[in-house]
Amino acid sequence: MHFLYCDESNLEHRAGDFLVYGGLIIPADRAASLTDTIRNMREDAGIAPDALVKFAPHVPPLNHARYRAFKQRMIEAAIEHHCLFIAYLVLHDLAGNPNAARRFGINTLCWHFHCIMIRMDDSGLVLIDRFNDDRNRADAQLREKMATGVALPHRDQPVQLNRIIGFHNSAIGQAHFTSLVDILVGSLRFAINAYCRNEPANQRGARNVLRLISPLFYRKRPRGPIPDLGLIFSPMNVRVQRYYDMYVGLQEFLRDRGVDSAQRITNHARG
Repeated sequence: MHFLYCDESNLEHRAGDFLVYGGLIIPADRAASLTDTIRNMREDAGIAPDALVKFAPHVPPLNHARYRAFKQRMIEAAIEHHCLFIAYLVLHDLAGNPNAARRFGINTLCWHFHCIMIRMDDSGLVLIDRFNDDRNRADAQLREKMATGVALPHRDQPVQLNRIIGFHNSAIGQAHFTSLVDILVGSLRFAINAYCRNEPANQRGARNVLRLISPLFYRKRPRGPIPDLGLIFSPMNVRVQRYYDMYVGLQEFLRDRGVDSAQRITNHARG
């Protein structure tokens, strides 16, 4: 059994930014040990039991530098406990409505989690970071995932996600895993924004954080490239040249810093 904890970042629609939707896959047989490790880390750091640990801002009594080191230790604990990270990226200029983009990100990660569970010959449970959107579509979407699965562009009928035994909501503070996935998604967002927003002051930090999280990405081979099941740029075919250049530029930026995406982003005109 595996758990998939999901979260998003860069939800606000901003031209040139990528929405990031990510998920942390946690082996059930290592979940208790990882929880204990994070709890002990918090106690050793003097963080109050009810404090919400997220990517930002830093949490008292830690200053910025000590909190950065604390987050690094949390990520290293995830690696030590054989967790896996998967992520979905879409340019806001193409995504349109952020809530719709987030729902598509949920669909994509659920499908990829299902596929990974097939490869592992296992089953899993999905926990989505709770959010409120128009007409409460988020809850309806989770019911739909359980009832009918996901619609895929290359299939005539929805595909049942029979490797996933349930779809539930979670929230920050309800488990240490929600803090961990927030830190991972926030780290990836920080690095992406350093590139997309041309922030020279954050380039060194971006390199460091990408090399830190790179071992967590799902790969078919431990030292192989990251397939699109682990990191997907959506859409896979970007017809507008200037947007295509932004996708390819970001992919190369990530590759050069250890996040070695294997996806081939195409630029084919509508046939």
